[in-house]
Amino acid sequence: MTHDLIVIGAGPGGYVAAIRAAQLGLNVACIEREPELGGTCLRVGCIPSKALLESSELYHEAGDGLKKHGVKIGKLELDLAAMLKRKDATVSALTKGVAGLFKKNNITRYEGTATFTGKGALKVEGKDNAELTAKHFIIATGSKPATIPGVELDGKRIGCSTEALSYDEVPEHLVVIGAGVIGLELGSVWLRLGSKVTVLEYMDHILPGLDSDLSKEAHKLFKKQGFDFHLGSKVTGAKSLKDKAVVSVDGMDDIECDQVLVATGRWANTDNLGLDAIGLETNKRGQIEVNEHFETAVEGVYAIGDVIPGLMLAHKAEDEGVACVEHIVTGVGHVNYDAIPGIVYTHPEIASVGKTEQELQTAGIEYNVGKFNFMANGRARALGDTAGWVKILADKQTDRVLGAHIIGPRAGDLIAECAVAIEFGASAEDIARSCHAHPTLAECVKEAALGVAGRTIHM
Repeated sequence: MTHDLIVIGAGPGGYVAAIRAAQLGLNVACIEREPELGGTCLRVGCIPSKALLESSELYHEAGDGLKKHGVKIGKLELDLAAMLKRKDATVSALTKGVAGLFKKNNITRYEGTATFTGKGALKVEGKDNAELTAKHFIIATGSKPATIPGVELDGKRIGCSTEALSYDEVPEHLVVIGAGVIGLELGSVWLRLGSKVTVLEYMDHILPGLDSDLSKEAHKLFKKQGFDFHLGSKVTGAKSLKDKAVVSVDGMDDIECDQVLVATGRWANTDNLGLDAIGLETNKRGQIEVNEHFETAVEGVYAIGDVIPGLMLAHKAEDEGVACVEHIVTGVGHVNYDAIPGIVYTHPEIASVGKTEQELQTAGIEYNVGKFNFMANGRARALGDTAGWVKILADKQTDRVLGAHIIGPRAGDLIAECAVAIEFGASAEDIARSCHAHPTLAECVKEAALGVAGRTIHM
């Protein structure tokens, strides 16, 4: 079979690229080894974790947070099986939705593993065996959990995020290795459901890569929730015994627990693609280098998402997929990496877009800061959710918004306004002069923008 474009991988980057290419008139095929479409994000990542985060937050609120609203309930019980079933149903509905989109856009789907056999050709092995040729290929095979030396993954007591989405009972003691996004989100789920959660982080702060103000504030708030943090901790081993797991940490006593979640980052999933058959190399993390149009060193072969250097975010992969196929068809395609938001779906939520203060300082860029606390916002008061703040960074000379950082209620939704502002080159004054409805949490963004010029009204 011959196609105009073959996309390898049906995750957020791959399936969106395939749909956009079909919209532009290409004959498109997509190869995915898993029976369900949607990739790690939809099947065992973003979507199921958010479903559990929502359910566990409701459970926690019912047990501790509703009294202040005048809501009294009887004995609280956890039905973990029902919670997990709801999570699975959410995933199933969305994977079927992607399959429906493939059918709607006449995209040929092959179920199996793809391996390049030479330039312009590959084979599929699995449920659908085929030998295919195409003019263009997009590698969008995503990423896999990274491991560390000495940690023996068994998929039972010691596992990664996939296993942590489906524990059949609430661990009495969960040890999380890594205080990044995945570790803190899934740690939050099981903490709310009753686990003791110990977090071991090699760095001296949580959420590496975020603005340091966010990291410090999050650390403070999460400690209040009950997280037991051990920063600057080097894990030297973890092994599973009959009825427990044991984690070894340099300079500390061994830690016994029920479950270990290894959340030490992710590596590009580029093994067994037959890249050597087309003369394509990867770096030490398995990533593929591309140019500004996402083309690799091999003509006609492109790569997007987690398999290329940069942030590993589903929405980044989607934008790259669209830009890649639009360049293939029209010659024009671009992604503004300064306007890619990142979100941590803990409570409170944490969201960022653009530059951090540390990045601006390193680059020698002078900037002004506007900051506004949710404590001073009427909507946050009404919600009873007042922890956190909005911070906006703007160029000292031009007032152009360079970065925005939010920790607080609905931060993941509020950051969208700031991303659009950066995309359009807006100034802090532009945000400040735009009318924001009252009472809303979005007023905090406006007040932070006013604060850039020292004109905050309500604080």
